[in-house]
Amino acid sequence: MDIKQLIYLCNLEREKHFGRAAEASFVSQPTLSMRLKNLEKELDLNLINRGNNFEGFTAEGVRVLSWAREIVSVYEGLKLEVESLKQGLSGTLRIGVMPQCSISLPALLKGIGESHAGLDYRVSEVSADQLIEALSSHSVDIGIGFFEFSTLNELRFQLFPLQDGGVDLVYHPQHFPQLEVLTNINAQQVAALPLCLSESSRYFRRYLDNYFRQSGLELHPILESTSIFQLMQGVFVGLGCALVPRGHLIDAMSPALRRCPLEIAPMSRHAALVVAEPGRATPLAQHFFAAASQWLAAQATD
Repeated sequence: MDIKQLIYLCNLEREKHFGRAAEASFVSQPTLSMRLKNLEKELDLNLINRGNNFEGFTAEGVRVLSWAREIVSVYEGLKLEVESLKQGLSGTLRIGVMPQCSISLPALLKGIGESHAGLDYRVSEVSADQLIEALSSHSVDIGIGFFEFSTLNELRFQLFPLQDGGVDLVYHPQHFPQLEVLTNINAQQVAALPLCLSESSRYFRRYLDNYFRQSGLELHPILESTSIFQLMQGVFVGLGCALVPRGHLIDAMSPALRRCPLEIAPMSRHAALVVAEPGRATPLAQHFFAAASQWLAAQATD
């Protein structure tokens, strides 16, 4: 058994396809298949359900895979630690982000990058459950989203709470001039507006729907999308207004748009920057977490 076989196994789990796993491993498909069969022979276990295509892992394969993730994570952490000793903090950080969290991630990355120029980032948008699973399985190094802090404590994750700034209604004054006179807006007024909202499966959208439902009101989305870019374009052309967590958008990117604070109860979950517990987090993730926490704390005092 060698580390490459375990890396191939982890890549197969991520890609769920032999050809794509081979590409991710920078080997041919026959080579990947042969090395995985050699691993099965050495362990005297069937790890993979094979048909014409990849059909998942056996029960034994799932258990071996959990060890493989741990070993590969430690191996990758060792490589990053060696590189950091040579060059300072550097490498590719994998970040999982829940959509519409109360922070501008690029602003955070830019702030950290000024003192850690060797970092690269790979960002993926995930749901709350997917983010917890990805952090637990080391599929991502850092998570940013809305969490139950009790759950994070049970899983022994490290966390840095993000400030809950509330919710804003974003609109274009040319298309909704009646909103210009308001210093804040209530739920009843919002319910009367056409809206551009994220799809209903997203946590932030569920939070909004629940609040308005409990108030005896209903939101009227004219445009729903997983893409924040599409939603903001909808606001710009006047399809409707958007509801966003304060801090999520960079105002200078859309100077034509205006904001109006919404009177709304806080979320039951809390926004946070999250990383695995000390000793399980990779050195790169741990260094990033410390730098990000310091930067966020400095921003909160400005």
